[in-house]
Amino acid sequence: MAIVKMVMAVVIMAATLGGKLGAAQVHHVVGGDRGWDLSSDVASWSSGRSFRVGDKIWFAYAAAQESIAEVNSPEEYESCDVSNPIRMYTDGIDGIPLDGEGIRYFVSGKEESCKNGLKLHVEVMPFGNPEPEKPRVAVAAAAPTTPSGSARLYGSSVLLLVGLWLCHMAI
Repeated sequence: MAIVKMVMAVVIMAATLGGKLGAAQVHHVVGGDRGWDLSSDVASWSSGRSFRVGDKIWFAYAAAQESIAEVNSPEEYESCDVSNPIRMYTDGIDGIPLDGEGIRYFVSGKEESCKNGLKLHVEVMPFGNPEPEKPRVAVAAAAPTTPSGSARLYGSSVLLLVGLWLCHMAI
């Protein structure tokens, strides 16, 4: 009987919250369906997006032909200097957590692609800020835009998992 009451309490809490706990984590797929590629319009994709602490950005690209470098400064970003990166990404699909406020700089590991505009800087804003400024994100590449592959994760799923775990522990 205690298990039934606990499950009902979790379901009621999830329904009451309407599937949301404050702010939701967002997974951003850079470039949308085309991914990280010169043919994608990363500048258009990123304009108007809010990037917050706790979100994650995903880079999808052909690992045999491309790589991504996170660089330290606006100067390295502008000059496409990847000689001293924070980190190189080479797996073909890389998820990068946005775990702190500030500006992050990503450029193509291929100098020619970077010089042709395959680069992105993202302003990461505080978690849960109700009215964000429009993020300043700059990237260049020309092509038609495609829909984003962003997905939202809601707090109710966390509540449900916690409730199920508590029920399991009560058995």
